Amino acid sequence: MAALPELHRAPQTAGEKVCCWRCSVLSPSNSSKGVWVVLLVGIGCAVESGSCPKECTCQYLAVNCTGKQLEEFPSVIPLDTRQLILAQNKLSYLPSVELNFLGDLIYLDCSGNALGEDLDFTFVSIIKLVYLDLSFNNLTQVTFGTFSQLSSLVVLKLSDNPSLVEIEKDSFANNTWLRHLDISRCSLTFLDTSTVRDLPNLRSLGLSGNPWFCNCSFVALFNWMKESGVTFLDEDNTTCYSPMFMHGLSMLEEGPERLHYKCYIHFDDRDYLFLGLIGFCIFSAGTVLAWLLGVCAVVYEFLTASDEDEEDFEED
Repeated sequence: MAALPELHRAPQTAGEKVCCWRCSVLSPSNSSKGVWVVLLVGIGCAVESGSCPKECTCQYLAVNCTGKQLEEFPSVIPLDTRQLILAQNKLSYLPSVELNFLGDLIYLDCSGNALGEDLDFTFVSIIKLVYLDLSFNNLTQVTFGTFSQLSSLVVLKLSDNPSLVEIEKDSFANNTWLRHLDISRCSLTFLDTSTVRDLPNLRSLGLSGNPWFCNCSFVALFNWMKESGVTFLDEDNTTCYSPMFMHGLSMLEEGPERLHYKCYIHFDDRDYLFLGLIGFCIFSAGTVLAWLLGVCAVVYEFLTASDEDEEDFEED
């Protein structure tokens, strides 16, 4: 019997080589049993060749889709993927269902996209994740629900999100293994001290390039920065933006000293005005009280003198 030409053509890929080798060892004379085996092998080859997204490159548990102009999350990703790189694309959201099928994922890079939707509970099932890069996106806020399931997270990059204006107080409460946190070059004006103070393993922190409003509420944060032993990225640009008397001052050097002086020692014009107003009120109240006491004393003397005059008149 003549050999089937489609089973002996030159394969173009590794997956097709495997398929053709499997098919070549099957004898076409094995009737229906052989046909079923061929069909099963064909299905296996189709799944094998389709396990990597066509826009990406795959190499031993790693899927790299960098710079492929993707607008949607890849539809087919091997479930045993450990490293997924989606950097420099046009993704505007991360589908939680598809993403959470990747239960063994430990490295996820989504930098340089257009992510701006609420990410709360997006990373529910990828609890093994150690590295997460969401820099250069359009995130607007970080809440407790954003990363609460990522208890193994060690590196978190949120830098260069120009729309990021708020990080809630307990946003990293469950990320106690976090060692590297970068929130540089965003639009943050305030950061509660407990947000970073309660990270016992934190070793490096990026705060530079934000329009920090360094008022008296920053005193606790400045004290922690001085005593924590954490390494601060880009120290030269870790500065206050406002109020005016703090503009451009380092949050690690001149800023804390100036703020301590302003908040605990120095009195500005409003303080002096307030103290003057208080003093005037006290003086006025004392004057009025003294006048009232004087009036009462005069009236009392007048009444007492009248009673004595009446008694003397009666005696006469």
